[in-house]
Amino acid sequence: MSENSAAPGTPPATAPGPQPEPIRFFGTTWVDHDGGYGLRRVGVAVGSLAAAVAACFVLRFAYQGLEIAEVGSFVGILVIGMFSICSAIAFRKTWEGFAARPKDPAREDSLRGLKSIGFIGSLLAYFVRSLTEAPGERLRRTEYETARVRFEKRRSTRTGNPAARRTSGRKRPKRG
Repeated sequence: MSENSAAPGTPPATAPGPQPEPIRFFGTTWVDHDGGYGLRRVGVAVGSLAAAVAACFVLRFAYQGLEIAEVGSFVGILVIGMFSICSAIAFRKTWEGFAARPKDPAREDSLRGLKSIGFIGSLLAYFVRSLTEAPGERLRRTEYETARVRFEKRRSTRTGNPAARRTSGRKRPKRG
């Protein structure tokens, strides 16, 4: 019989205790910085910067379309202002999301449209954060280490067989 006697399609047994939360593009390689973690960081940095540059070119072509349509300078200023403000807000919200979980998920859902308009800001936040670590790594690392410490503390207080503990100072008679 093989060592892997589990049914096909079932995930392998994992170690007891809390498991690390995977990060997009990194999985759980952020825990030990293995499995191509450095290459993934470089790939995420280059990819997010390239996507931001491509998005800027697309917005430039859209702005040129407005100029060809001769809609006026006021509309052009509004479009530039809208994308600039939305990108700044998206950068800030994305950056804050790397450091802490959102306190109000409903508010984050309401900002989803604004963040999608300012997608260039989110891409730039991803680029800047990936220069130092996987985006969201510090948050997940502190949560994971806290959960591991709690698990070890709970586990160490439950060692031994509680039925074998002596409740009083006297010894049990030997069976013989």
